[in-house]
Amino acid sequence: MIQLVFFASVREQLGRSKYQVAHCGGITVDELLTLVAQELGENAANLFADANLLVAINQEMAARTDKVNDSDEVAVFPPVTGG
Repeated sequence: MIQLVFFASVREQLGRSKYQVAHCGGITVDELLTLVAQELGENAANLFADANLLVAINQEMAARTDKVNDSDEVAVFPPVTGG
């Protein structure tokens, strides 16, 4: 099972902080987000289409082309700004 964790505006727009996906390891982050968007609907699809969203796999920054394995935690969050 893959655990997705949503932060900041991503969490607010989806109305949830977590989502679990059963047994779909070996796919890319992009494929995972596409699968989740199909389950969560158009709002999620529009949100995940944003190329500026950041992802981390098991608390390490990742690219959308990186593979996700069963039991991984995938965090999704907006770009971080500083000042």
